[in-house]
Amino acid sequence: MKIAQVTPLYEAVPPKLYGGTERVVAHLTDALVDLGHEVTLFASADARTRARLIPVRDQAIRLDPAPLKSDLAAHMSMLDRVMERIDDFDIVHFHTDMIHFPIFRPWADKTVTTLHGRLDMKDLPEVYRRWPDFGLVSISDDQRRPLPFANWKATVHHGMPSDLYRFSPRSEGYLAFLGRISPEKRPDRAIEIATRLGRRLKIAAKVDAADKLYWEDVIRPMVEGNPLIEFVGEIGDARKSDFLGGADALLFPIDWPEPFGLVMIEAMACGTPVVAFRCGSTAEIIEDGATGFLVDDMEAAIAATARIGDLDREAIRARFELRFSSTAMARRYLDVYGDLLARRPYAETPLADVVRRLSPPEEDRSFAVAL
Repeated sequence: MKIAQVTPLYEAVPPKLYGGTERVVAHLTDALVDLGHEVTLFASADARTRARLIPVRDQAIRLDPAPLKSDLAAHMSMLDRVMERIDDFDIVHFHTDMIHFPIFRPWADKTVTTLHGRLDMKDLPEVYRRWPDFGLVSISDDQRRPLPFANWKATVHHGMPSDLYRFSPRSEGYLAFLGRISPEKRPDRAIEIATRLGRRLKIAAKVDAADKLYWEDVIRPMVEGNPLIEFVGEIGDARKSDFLGGADALLFPIDWPEPFGLVMIEAMACGTPVVAFRCGSTAEIIEDGATGFLVDDMEAAIAATARIGDLDREAIRARFELRFSSTAMARRYLDVYGDLLARRPYAETPLADVVRRLSPPEEDRSFAVAL
């Protein structure tokens, strides 16, 4: 297939530090190339990809030192670049929420849109009622709950390359929190769990400008006044194997409907179990008693963390490879793409091309039929 991947422009692809959506797009794009498809990535010029790159901005917005910049203008320019090449692709896969809906409405039947964020916001239902022709992919079944009427085509869980993170058969005796310092991520819960158990906790997290007050008023005093807690700061992929692989467990004490939670499968790739509050997607990602524990309150979280050594790290890594590799993710998306092609009113031409490419030459067909 000829596939376009259209990513947000906030982070590099893949991100140099924190960033979920752009990281998933990077993994999906490379996996599709490895499976033999012709993939074009629309992204900022600092992207690293095995696909054909069409740079639509000189660098990711977050990395751009310019004091004044417009993310809306950047994305509008990108969408126009995609529009100029719309006839070059069998499938255009958007990861840009709903901003492309008004522009691409005439071509909705050749697009797939993966929604990466939370959907329980006031103004969203009207958008998905107004543009019902766009086929949507959720990243967890739970993510769909606020918009059950939307045009859902599939749920595809995130994946990542199996060799991106190293498996660690043994931990180094600390607990880990990885992600972002914000009220909904509940680092305060992680600190309380570790403190009540008398265990070391390492926190690797970014502090956004919007969460700086929460950091200064709530979390920083809890960190600086506690000898068990170490604040590492923001880390990138290169440091995650050591950070996650050295942990006895990843604490994921969220208090919001997390659509997926990429850090959970990053930990599993290292063989590290996850203690997660039962919220959002966690029950779809964590297999309770196998790859971690699902809990409903602080007392259960403390008890589960105390017995995390009962879980088999090799088995956790195996479950990651089976369920959450980038190849597994790409194959699920190929099913979505194929279904979309089959349903298009002009599907005869692309499907005929696919059949012709897959069919053996005339002289080999008797052998193929015999098989």
